[in-house]
Amino acid sequence: MTDDLNLTAVAQDYLKIVWSLQEWSAEPVTTTLLAERLGVGTSTVSETVRRLTGQGLLEHPRYGSIGLTPAGREHAVKIVRRHRLIETFLVSELGYTWDEVHDEAEVLEHAVSDLMVERIDARLDHPVRDPHGDPIPGADGAVQTPDALTLAVLDAGASGHVVRISDADPEVLRYFTELGFGLDAPLRVVERRDFAGVLSIEWAPADDCEDLRRTDLGLRAADAVWIAVA
Repeated sequence: MTDDLNLTAVAQDYLKIVWSLQEWSAEPVTTTLLAERLGVGTSTVSETVRRLTGQGLLEHPRYGSIGLTPAGREHAVKIVRRHRLIETFLVSELGYTWDEVHDEAEVLEHAVSDLMVERIDARLDHPVRDPHGDPIPGADGAVQTPDALTLAVLDAGASGHVVRISDADPEVLRYFTELGFGLDAPLRVVERRDFAGVLSIEWAPADDCEDLRRTDLGLRAADAVWIAVA
C-alpha cells in the first residue's frame, strides 16, 4: 500500500474526516457534510471524492453515502493515530491545553514521519486515548472505542462517567476547564428541562469523587460530552 506521506495533505484530510465522522455517529457522510467540515464548496468535495474513489480509497455509490474502502480505512486509521498521538504529546510534554492542540496537530500530522510517530508513542508509554478521550488506534490499526452515549440524550437519573469530550468547539473545552470538568468525572443527570434546553447534572472531579458539584449545562455543551453509562 502507498505510504500515507505519499498521499496529498488534502487526500489525508478527506480520509481522516470520513473516518472521524463515522466514529461516533451513524449519520450518513454526504458531500454537504464534508463541505461543512472542510470549509469548501460541494463541487470541490464532489471532485475530490471522485478522485479518491478512482484511487480505491473511498466508495460513493450513486445517491448513497460516502464511505472508506478497506485500503482507505487503513490509511485513515494511520492518519488518525498520528493526529491523536501528536495532540497527546503537545499536552503531556509541551504544556499545551486541550483546546489548543487540534489545529497544531492538523498541521504537524502531514509532516511527521512514521518513525517519529512511533518514538512519540514510546515516549508517552503507549497511550490509549488522546486529551479529549478519543481512542488512539494501535500500530496494528486496532481501535478500542468505548461504549458511550452523549450526555444530551440521557434521562434524569442516568449516571456514569465521562469518557470523551469532543474537541469540535474550543470554546466548550475552555468552559469545561473553568468548571474543572473533564475526563473520568463521575456524574448523574439530576433533571432535564427540555423546554429550556438545559440539563442539571451532579458531578465530581475525577481526582476527588467526594467533591460533589451541581451544574446546569445547555444542550450544546451536553452534546459534546460522552458518557459510559453505569
